[in-house]
Amino acid sequence: MSASVGLREGWRGGRLPVVGIRLHRRPLVVGLAVAAACAALAVVALGTGDYPLSPAQVLTAVLDPGAGFERTIVLGWRLPRVLAALAFGAALGASGAVFQSLTRNPLGSPDVIGFSTGAYTGALLSLTVLGGGAGAAFSATTGSATGSTGGGVSTTAGALVGGMLTAAAVYALARVRGTVQGYRLVVVGIAATAVLHSANTYLLLRAQTEVAMAGAVWGAGSLSLVGWQDLRWALAALALLAPLLALLAAALRQLELGDDTASAHGVPVERARLALVVVGVALVSVVTAASGPIAFVALAAPQVARLAMRGPGLPLLGSALVGALLLLSADQAAQRFASGVPVGVVTVVGGGVYLLALLLVRSRRPGRAAA
Repeated sequence: MSASVGLREGWRGGRLPVVGIRLHRRPLVVGLAVAAACAALAVVALGTGDYPLSPAQVLTAVLDPGAGFERTIVLGWRLPRVLAALAFGAALGASGAVFQSLTRNPLGSPDVIGFSTGAYTGALLSLTVLGGGAGAAFSATTGSATGSTGGGVSTTAGALVGGMLTAAAVYALARVRGTVQGYRLVVVGIAATAVLHSANTYLLLRAQTEVAMAGAVWGAGSLSLVGWQDLRWALAALALLAPLLALLAAALRQLELGDDTASAHGVPVERARLALVVVGVALVSVVTAASGPIAFVALAAPQVARLAMRGPGLPLLGSALVGALLLLSADQAAQRFASGVPVGVVTVVGGGVYLLALLLVRSRRPGRAAA
């Protein structure tokens, strides 16, 4: 969703005046519709399960402290998973918009160019080498819905370090004559992803059986093990990153126009790009540390948001909203129609179909700019 500051004017030209701020009408309407869809689906998700509740019972359980067992079901058991789907989907969508804008390529999302895999490698090293895997192994093998995934400080630090080191390596290898070319970043990132997949497989084969099982389950990307303990720190980290991304949004819009244009407008190109990479990788790393790598949400959400909102670039807020809706929808599909498989499996299947359709469309329009 895009907005620009300007003089108050009437409802014309596709713009809506709100206290001196002009909002483009279509992104505003689409953004509100997606937010309403997220809220409606969240109510459905809170009321669906072995103990079904009507929307009225869900709202009563949330608002009434004396709702008893129903309040425990909604707030204690189901709400962490729903909040995780919304928050993690938003983080992945925003991160995908950042990297696709920087690379000017719809394939330049963090899960394709290796940043998510690098974060997973860092988390696996923390679990297997630093001994942080006991809690994760117990939770994964018992299948406790309220247990910890092991996404504590050491695992989070490992995911952040792994993601940052991968980003630094890919960024350095893709840099030619002082600049980073988008297609080169994608190609180098795909190669880095293949190497890191091999490293992750080696780490799992070398680990103890319980830790390897926990790592394998976690590596599929699941929200079933996210409880309040994991969610609190993840939401706190995302809350710190969100304003940083908002501060960098103007620089990102300038970088979409090209390095020369951005530099002419006073944007320190390399510093702004580096700051955006750090924030984007941090968003993905937090999600990976809490739930494991969840693929294709970061890839699809920005393009879906752009198609729906029809803006000049990839909308950050719109991508976050679409990402939240996609991940919550995929998690509900995983629970209701796929025998409880990890949500990462559902996103991979859906993302594969999306990627094939994207490549077919792009092949018919070879002269069109990627992003």
